Amino acid sequence: MDPLNGPVEVGIRALVLLTEVFPRRLDVAELVYLDHAVLHSGDFAGGPASLQPDLPIGPGELGLRRSLVEQGLVVLMRAGLADLTTDERGFLYGATEEAASFLDALTADYVGALKVRAAWLDEHYLRDGADVREDMKQITRRWADQLRAEAIGNRKDKDQ
Repeated sequence: MDPLNGPVEVGIRALVLLTEVFPRRLDVAELVYLDHAVLHSGDFAGGPASLQPDLPIGPGELGLRRSLVEQGLVVLMRAGLADLTTDERGFLYGATEEAASFLDALTADYVGALKVRAAWLDEHYLRDGADVREDMKQITRRWADQLRAEAIGNRKDKDQ
C-alpha cells in the first residue's frame, strides 16, 4: 500500500484542509479537488511548490482520489476529528473542536507543508471566491492534451 495514499495519510490531508476552513464545511467533491491541489499546488497560478511530483498517471489520479478521500474521512470520523452534517448542498464534512489540537501535536515537516498549502488554498480559492473545480477542469484538459500528444507521437513512431 502506498503510504501517501493510505486512509490515514489522506485523512490527515483532509483534516488539515477542514481545520484551515473551520468552521466552514466542505463536501467530498471539494475535498477531492483540494486534496489534489494541496499536493500539486505548483500547478495552480501563484501556488507554492508542489509537494508531489507530476506523475505520468496524473489523469487517472483524480479518479482514484474520491475513494481515498472517503476512506480518510471515515478514519477521521471514527477518531472524533471530523463530523458529517447535511444541508441544501448535501453531505458536508467539518473538523471538530479537537482537530486543531491534534494537528498541532504532529511535528512532521510534511504536516507543516500541508498547512502552508491549505492556508494558501483557503485564501486564494475559498475566501476569494475562485472556483477550484474550474481550475481542476483546466488541469484535466491539460492532461488530456498531453495524452493526445503522446498518442499522436506514438502513432508517428509506429508509422516510421
